Amino acid sequence: MKITIITVGKLKEKYWKMAVDEYVKRLGAYSKIELVEVADEKDSDNMSEKDIEIAKRKEAERILSKVKDDSFVYTLEILGKQLDSVQLAKEMEQKMNTGKSHLTFIIGGSNGLHQNVMDRSNYALSFSKMTFPHQMMKVILLEQIYRGFRIMKGQAYHK
Repeated sequence: MKITIITVGKLKEKYWKMAVDEYVKRLGAYSKIELVEVADEKDSDNMSEKDIEIAKRKEAERILSKVKDDSFVYTLEILGKQLDSVQLAKEMEQKMNTGKSHLTFIIGGSNGLHQNVMDRSNYALSFSKMTFPHQMMKVILLEQIYRGFRIMKGQAYHK
């Protein structure tokens, strides 16, 4: 099993990097983890809709260049399907049991994902109707994947 997490933008703060490193270390017992960061486009408060669309398209090109053809792709989207931790574990396990050995999760930048990325997605997943910083979302996603593996293996993990 291989899991790739593609994010737009780099982790800058040390505390986010430490949290990510901790979950990558924990996940190493269950899966090969690949973290891919693609450059984000410069953003400003006064960007026009056209400028936002152009920025999202450029980010999409970078994202899609990192997605492997054989990968099952989850995009994190506000309007995606919300699952609890057990349901996410079952979803991942079902993919593994049907020969999907490479799962890719994509977290967009501050302006969200371009339609081209959403079109490549096999599953739109939402963690909440709220918006989170992509740095925080990366940590939450890693924690939920780790929790999912613990659930799949019947191992204790606090609720």
